[in-house]
Amino acid sequence: MPAESPPCWSLYLVRMASGQLYCGISTDVERRFAEHCANGAKTARALRGRGPLALVYQTAVGAHGDALRAEMRVKKLPKAEKEKLVRGERPLP
Repeated sequence: MPAESPPCWSLYLVRMASGQLYCGISTDVERRFAEHCANGAKTARALRGRGPLALVYQTAVGAHGDALRAEMRVKKLPKAEKEKLVRGERPLP
């Protein structure tokens, strides 16, 4: 029986009602976004009560470590650069 391949991690950006961008990683972005929108126990603390939320960007990154490093690089970007990422005007750092 072949070994299961590791899950592919994705990086995503969520826009809050205020216009702020939240960056996260997940193996299932649609499920994670639904958890954020539900405003329940699994909602990221930074997003609670900040809706309506919009998923504005997602990209497959690969392994968990790669996704964590990409998330940290994106979080360090100025908002203008994150907006360019959302518009497809710049590659993932």
